[in-house]
Amino acid sequence: MEIRVLRYFLTVVREESITKAADVLHITQPTLSRQLSQMEEDMGVKLFHRGTRKILLTNEGLLLRRRAEEILQLVDKTERELTEQDEMVEGTVSIGCGDLGAVQMLPELFRSFHERYPAVTFDLYTATADHVREQMEHGLIDIGLLLEPINMEKFEFIRLNNKEQWVVVMSPDSPLAKQNYVTSSDLIDVPLILPRRLNVQSELASWFGNDFNKLNILFTSNLSANSSIMVYHKLAYSIIIKGSISLWDQEKVTYRPLYPELTASSILAWKRQQPFGLAASKFIEHIKENFAIQEH
Repeated sequence: MEIRVLRYFLTVVREESITKAADVLHITQPTLSRQLSQMEEDMGVKLFHRGTRKILLTNEGLLLRRRAEEILQLVDKTERELTEQDEMVEGTVSIGCGDLGAVQMLPELFRSFHERYPAVTFDLYTATADHVREQMEHGLIDIGLLLEPINMEKFEFIRLNNKEQWVVVMSPDSPLAKQNYVTSSDLIDVPLILPRRLNVQSELASWFGNDFNKLNILFTSNLSANSSIMVYHKLAYSIIIKGSISLWDQEKVTYRPLYPELTASSILAWKRQQPFGLAASKFIEHIKENFAIQEH
């Protein structure tokens, strides 16, 4: 006995007509008749007196009407209680992330989650993946949006489909700004800013190959915004993940992709067997529902 069919049954009883009930339910009359006949067959009883101008219930139909009203009243009450329970969820979900292109997918996650749990707020923390992971290990950050490569042995994670692109940030009047892309040989004789993360530097070293030892590295930096300020003042070129730079004022600093193209993956992660608060637990469930993936 399905809840949906019980609702069909009570609509027919209320409208005293299968045709009118079908219109109210926005289904066809044959479909509704078939559903009711199947219910009678499954229960082994006759619910309606056929052949009359309006629906008349048998004794069994009268009993089912009373029980169906009680059942649906309980179902509706339970659904309201579950909704109210959701509305009672409150707290703060802390999310650490770098300046990554994958941040673009967070607003929709936040928006849909907030519609369901309006009392929950978010704390966005910007740092390198290594620092965010350390904060997650200490239970200070719930969820991290992290740039690989990074050790995820203690974490569950979702590897995102979008690729993070490595680019060179430069002054708009730089000679390299006249090119469509930048090669390793273009960067040998210019001052550079590299990411501070050692494992990321290793990725770049592999891309540069033998040219890496010829580089003039003036700065390392953990935040692309700070390195871009150095670029604005024409101290150096900066190699960073594209991230949010496409939203910046291109008349002050601009960028060109590396060639051959160099990309990296990003992941959403949370600590395995971590006792999260209710708000963070609900948000992790929300992430899994939206990405529909199998846990790692």
